[in-house]
Amino acid sequence: MNQLISETSPYLLQHANNPVHWKAWNKDSLAQAQKNNKLIVISIGYSACHWCHVMEHESFEDNDVAETMNRHFINIKVDREERPDVDAIYMKAIQIMTGRGGWPLNVVTLPDGRPVWGGTYFRKEEWISTLEKLQYIYESSPEKMIEYGEKLQLGINSLNFSNTETTSDELNQNCIEPLIEKWQKSFDLDFGGMARAPKFMMPNNYKFLMRYGHQKNNHDILDFVNLTLTKMAFGGLFDAVDGGFSRYSVDLKWHVPHFEKMLYDNGQLVSLYSDAYKLTENPLYKEVIEKTLQFVSRELVNTENGFYCALDADSLDSDGHLEEGAFYVWNKSDLEKIIKEDLPLFSQVFNINEFGYWENNNYVLIQNQELETIAKTNNLELSDLKTKKENWEKLLFIEREKRSKPRLDDKSLTSWNALMLKGFVDAYKALGNENYLEIALKNAHFIIDKLWTPEGNLLHNYKNGTATINGYLEDYSFVIDAFISLYEVTIDEKWLHHSKQLTDYCFDNFYDEATHFFSFTSKKDDPLIASHFETEDNVIPASNSVMANNLFLLSLYFQNPYYESICMKMLKKIIPNIDFPSAYSNWLNLLLNYSEQQKELGICGENAMEYLSKINREYHPNLLLAAANKNSELPFLKDRFVENEMLFYVCQNQTCQLPTSNFDEVKKMI
Repeated sequence: MNQLISETSPYLLQHANNPVHWKAWNKDSLAQAQKNNKLIVISIGYSACHWCHVMEHESFEDNDVAETMNRHFINIKVDREERPDVDAIYMKAIQIMTGRGGWPLNVVTLPDGRPVWGGTYFRKEEWISTLEKLQYIYESSPEKMIEYGEKLQLGINSLNFSNTETTSDELNQNCIEPLIEKWQKSFDLDFGGMARAPKFMMPNNYKFLMRYGHQKNNHDILDFVNLTLTKMAFGGLFDAVDGGFSRYSVDLKWHVPHFEKMLYDNGQLVSLYSDAYKLTENPLYKEVIEKTLQFVSRELVNTENGFYCALDADSLDSDGHLEEGAFYVWNKSDLEKIIKEDLPLFSQVFNINEFGYWENNNYVLIQNQELETIAKTNNLELSDLKTKKENWEKLLFIEREKRSKPRLDDKSLTSWNALMLKGFVDAYKALGNENYLEIALKNAHFIIDKLWTPEGNLLHNYKNGTATINGYLEDYSFVIDAFISLYEVTIDEKWLHHSKQLTDYCFDNFYDEATHFFSFTSKKDDPLIASHFETEDNVIPASNSVMANNLFLLSLYFQNPYYESICMKMLKKIIPNIDFPSAYSNWLNLLLNYSEQQKELGICGENAMEYLSKINREYHPNLLLAAANKNSELPFLKDRFVENEMLFYVCQNQTCQLPTSNFDEVKKMI
């Protein structure tokens, strides 16, 4: 029987009525496979995944498919967002087998969980045929399948970056420039991003490139980052009507997305656009920040101040059928009714033409000209065109709210909540909106109250008032990072102490002395078929790279040489092995911390918050900030507060210059 009806994951519940006898990933399901000597089908996806829905409809809802699967296999459904550890192991397996990956991820394993075959999306006939062949091989020549499983297991283990023996003796900045030059060959100089489709946003890449361009005064790199951020904001990837970004674009010009909106993308992109706004004061970036946070606040916040995971790519069309993008796209006849006499001008702004056409008489709104250009062409004041655009977007929003909304994934994941929390903090730094800080603080208390246990560990998932699943390294690393950012705007040292407490827990339960990296899963969890050390940055930075950046900051705040030594060991092991810089941009960001431009600033005095806010409004990626408006026991600030004085301490590599009260002088020094 299908056992998923008792689960809470929205993705698993989507499959609860399939005729396939699905089980969830747990000890009992795995034990049953070994007891009955049955192959296992492990199918991994997530609730907002369009192609997961397609394969479900074509195969998992089909009785013929179910008959084959139920007769021969133990069938296990996995929500990759709940179990990123399981997903990571089997993703490595299919990348070895096929050279690519994605979701739905489908593997067949031996009864002990070792994979022997896999891929992504399969049509019904191919799926049935392949499963029948695999079952025949296992019945007639099991030794061949077992031998292949053993070899594949070795391959999976070999993919751990932590196994590399190459390390550098020192942290040399000279390696960055040739990596950048190699990277530039992949830049799309017309639409930004990388010159390939599909196009993922990869916020951490542009965070690093923006910092590198700023510190090295490299205007080509800065221009490319600004091109990318502008074209992403202009594209159909960004929802001009309601704010928020979809997961990726299927084309080169950021036009047509897979329409799912993921919390982790939007949290990181708010941080990225906030930094870019501080550097450029581009009003487009401010608009993106404000619209995205309005969307998140309206659609993705639960009653306990946690953030939901995602909105689905699919929604009901006018005929009541689930269709990708149905909620977001427009046909010309509808636009004529809504926009009326302004449609010709609207069409210039949002390309209701060949450039903006998608399919089936539908358009995805995309801009390719600045409003200034369109205003001049039409002899309009820019302010008048901006007002018209705002009014059009309000009209479209009202009309779109009448449509059936995309399905909501209403679980809350600790790591993703931390990314969104940091997004709100970074937006507060850039724009000074107190509401952003209030939302961030409420979410931080949600994490503390609901997801941090009295035993000291974080839990990964929250749904229906219950927290489940022991936390992964990503949960700890992102929460630590978010709490550090809260300290940077509140100067409440409890956030640093929380970060240190969680860091020490990670050393006790995740750190591997032999490799100097942190395992993705806790030592308290049941082991999988292989260990996993996440070191490659992807659409979300690797948990080890985030942890190393955290250790750098905390080593300075707490004057902790052990944190510093581990950070350097991790970095020295990664740097000489980097081939593709896009997969290690967060490590390269950390490497820049060891340049001569890296500074630390202590602000001490009754008006510390005033000066802190001024610094936070500016772009200083090379600066660690600490502040106190009273005596502080934080090691970095200890004995530096002097009653009735406003003092600034500019330091480098833990060596500080004499304190000064001249803020203008300080700004020149940093």
